[in-house]
Amino acid sequence: MAFPVDLRRCQMLGLAGTAFLALGGESAGALPVQELVAPASARAALGLVGVYFGVVLLIAAWALLGRVVRGPEPPGPRALLLVLVTWASPLLLAPPLFSRDVYSYLAQGAMVDAHMDVYAYGPAQLGGPLADEVAPVWQNTAAPYGPAFLAVASALSGATRGELPAGLVGMRVVALLGVALMAAALPRLARHSGADPAAALWLGALNPLVLLHLVAGAHNDAIMLGLLGAGLVAALGRWPAVGAVLVTLAALVKAPAALGLLAVVALQARAGRGPLRALLTTAAAAAATTVVATAVAGTGYGWIGALDTPVSSHNWALTSLLGRATGALLAHLGSDLAPLAVPFWHALGLAATAVAVLVIWLRLRPRPVYALGLSLAAVAAFGPAIRPWYALWGLFLIAAAAPSTSVRHRVAAVTALLALAVLPSGAPADTGQLVLAVSGGVLAVVVLWQARQAAQAPALGRAA
Repeated sequence: MAFPVDLRRCQMLGLAGTAFLALGGESAGALPVQELVAPASARAALGLVGVYFGVVLLIAAWALLGRVVRGPEPPGPRALLLVLVTWASPLLLAPPLFSRDVYSYLAQGAMVDAHMDVYAYGPAQLGGPLADEVAPVWQNTAAPYGPAFLAVASALSGATRGELPAGLVGMRVVALLGVALMAAALPRLARHSGADPAAALWLGALNPLVLLHLVAGAHNDAIMLGLLGAGLVAALGRWPAVGAVLVTLAALVKAPAALGLLAVVALQARAGRGPLRALLTTAAAAAATTVVATAVAGTGYGWIGALDTPVSSHNWALTSLLGRATGALLAHLGSDLAPLAVPFWHALGLAATAVAVLVIWLRLRPRPVYALGLSLAAVAAFGPAIRPWYALWGLFLIAAAAPSTSVRHRVAAVTALLALAVLPSGAPADTGQLVLAVSGGVLAVVVLWQARQAAQAPALGRAA
């Protein structure tokens, strides 16, 4: 007998999951340095178990909600947006989770506000309390973000006067605005692509990765994807120039969004505008937006050179893993080529990305939204660095335009795995922390199983 599922049960189960996430994050999250709890302490251990207990509850709620969306009486977009608000609410005042990147954003905003060159120096040049919060590996790394985001970070720094609590709240508000734009764009993009708007919202906005990394982690990928979605919606209608402006602003947050300009051109061509005219108007709007945004931010054009900002030597991108393995083998063999292994694989990954994007657009040119989603997925998969939230670059648009349910199922399975991939502190895991994380997840599975058995028992009794 199937476990009884309805929208309200999913809503309450997901709320319980994010509530445990928020509570566990109070001792196991990416806390300010003065509030950090020793990883070996009982409080940190309990927090880590609580976070992974909550993550598994959230994944279960999301999976069950997928059954409701595919059921005979699926909820409408408005009902699903209410579920999103409910699930996100406990995370609004929680500490940063799964990454310390938000502290880098604040430090870089303070540097821009102080007229320091963020493309020449890392946060260590700023010094002071904000710089102390940045992870050591990024202390001397130049900003890899575009002038549009740094202008927002600078304005936030000025408004909060560099105060950490206010800055964290402000960055989360910026991320929430991005998520709101994503949720608003998904139904429109789905209808244009012939997909189910409710299914698009389920996969693209209610996704655990959105809640864990865009809301709880306050990553600037949220505003990049929100602007990208809004730009594509504008390009669908009568405002292709506005669409080009919004997509360019998304790219001036994080560079991969620049691929969205291909979709803007393709959407204009589909609407009957000549390809050359569409290309020229899009290029003009993008160039003007870039000049204006860079002038407003006051950062200069150093962001172009910052596109090759070095990545962490321990990141687990496919090309980095292959590069390290090849380098270790060459070193073992005594070859002088060992230091070239990682750069070689990174270059090969970029070449593979270019080929994949070309093939995707040649085959899927009549479906620009889906082509863009697959292209961004290729950028994340073959790039020199990867984090779980990078999967959202492609997933957001694949959710809106996937041609079949099977594609969504495969993407959803990958999502569930990635949601478990990072500790709430954002730090590398040791064996003890892995045991605690697994324990929290197993405990959640046991609780869900017991709840399933309890729900089935009355029905079995009535049948008897």
